[in-house]
Amino acid sequence: MLKTENKSVTRFKVRRGDLVTVITGKDKGKSGKVLVEHVNVVKRHTKPNQKNQAGGIVEKEAYLPISKVMVLDPSSNKPARLGRKKLNDGSLVRFAKGSGHTLEAVKGNR
Repeated sequence: MLKTENKSVTRFKVRRGDLVTVITGKDKGKSGKVLVEHVNVVKRHTKPNQKNQAGGIVEKEAYLPISKVMVLDPSSNKPARLGRKKLNDGSLVRFAKGSGHTLEAVKGNR
């Protein structure tokens, strides 16, 4: 957690577009981009309205907590813990702690 001027900013190691896998829950083992499709599908009972004249039971994708996914290591295609390190040129990169393989540069570093 990073504190700046009485505001708490949480920096997650998982970013949009990363290839992730679900590590717990009913969808364990499924993988995809950070917006994992067809995972955590729930059923909602809806009343008839202007958009949905019939109403009834609708299947919908729900949010998946970030703690339930892990980034896939590009070299081994297995779930990996991530770290951040500074290169000689001063740029920050994310890397898989198991293999040491670097992902892309961290954007917005200071």
